[in-house]
Amino acid sequence: MNEILRTKLITLGILVTMDICALTSVLPAASPSATLAKAKQEAEAKGYTFLTNHDAIAAEAKKEGKLRVLGSLSSTTYKAMITAFKKQYPSIDVDVEELTPTDAPQRFLLELKAGHVADWDVFPMVADYWTEYIPYLKRFDVLGMAAQKVLAIPPAMIDPRNRNIMSVGSAIFVVGYNKKLISEERVPNNWEQFLKPEFKGKKFMVDLRPQGFAALAAGLGEKWAMDYAGKIAAQAPVWVRGQTRTVAAMAAGEHPLLHLAYYHSCLRPAKKDPDTPVGCKIIEPVPVRLHEFAALPSGAPHPHASLLWLEFQVSPEGQDIINKNEPMNLSIYASESELAKVIQGKKLSLNGWETIHNTPKWEQMTLKAFGFPNAEVK
Repeated sequence: MNEILRTKLITLGILVTMDICALTSVLPAASPSATLAKAKQEAEAKGYTFLTNHDAIAAEAKKEGKLRVLGSLSSTTYKAMITAFKKQYPSIDVDVEELTPTDAPQRFLLELKAGHVADWDVFPMVADYWTEYIPYLKRFDVLGMAAQKVLAIPPAMIDPRNRNIMSVGSAIFVVGYNKKLISEERVPNNWEQFLKPEFKGKKFMVDLRPQGFAALAAGLGEKWAMDYAGKIAAQAPVWVRGQTRTVAAMAAGEHPLLHLAYYHSCLRPAKKDPDTPVGCKIIEPVPVRLHEFAALPSGAPHPHASLLWLEFQVSPEGQDIINKNEPMNLSIYASESELAKVIQGKKLSLNGWETIHNTPKWEQMTLKAFGFPNAEVK
C-alpha cells in the first residue's frame, strides 16, 4: 500500500490490514430493501406483480383463509401434503382435486379461456397447450421473488421466459423390462439397440403419447429424433397408450420390454411388491422432461395462499412427500432431489424451459413418423 495513504488512514483512526486492491470491500453494498425495490420496479415494468415480504404474503394468505387447487399428482400425495401444509399454515383451508383424465386439461383450457374457472387458485399446465395458457395466467413475478429469496423456491424450477410458471416435478425415461422374460444383459444399453433385428416384430412396447421422443428431440435434435421414431415404427412394436396400465401388463408377463418408460411409473410395482419382476434400466443420453407444471389463473381468488402452496410443494418437506408416494417423480432442481442424484454425471437429453413449448410440435411429428394419422393439437 502507498505509505502516504497508509499514514493518512492511520491518522484518521482506521486500522489498515488490507492492500489497496481490497479497499473496495469496505464500500457500502446496496441494502436489501434497495435490491428488492429495484427488483420490484423491474418486474412492474414488465407487467408483473412483485411482492417484497414473505411475512406479508403469509399475513394476506391468512386473511384469504382458503385455497382451491387442481393438481396432477396422486390423491395419496395430496392428502399427505395438505396435512403438512396445514401444520405450517393452520388458518388456510385447502381443497385439492386431481385433474387426471386425458381430455381434462383441454376441457379446463377451454373453460379458462371462457373465464369459467374463477373458483380455482392453482392448476396444472400441460405442455400440449403451452402457449395457449400464457394470456390467462396471474402475472406474479414468481421467478423474481424466488431469486430475491422472498419465496423459498429454487429459481431453476421457474420458467425464465414467462416467470410465473413452475415445474413441481421432473420425469426421466428409462427401459422397463420383465426380468423373467429377458435378462438384463439382453436389455438395450443405448436407444439405437432397439433397432437390432432381434427386437423386430412385437418384441417391445411403445407408448403412443410420445413424450419421451420430445425429450430426445430436445437434446439430440429434431432430425435425429424423427428419423429414430420412423425406425422404431419399422420394428413393428406393440403400440400401447398409458404408462400405468402398460407397466402392469409388463409385470404380468404379457410383454418383455417397454421403450421410453417413465422411471417413476416403472418403479411403482416394486413399491407394492418387492418381488416384482419389473426392472428399470437407465441408459444414456437419459431423456428428461420437466413436468407437473403449476400456475395461477388470472382470476385466482386466493393468490397469496397460492404462492405459499407453490413454495411448499417444492420445499424439502413437500418433495419428500412426493418421493414417498410417487418415487422419483421429483424436480431435478429441488434441494436434495433423489432424482437429481440418480442422473448425476450422466449425459442428458433435456426437454426443459428453453424447449418445452416445442413439445406439441415434436409429438405430432413423432406420430407422423410412426405412420399414424392424428388430430391436430393446437
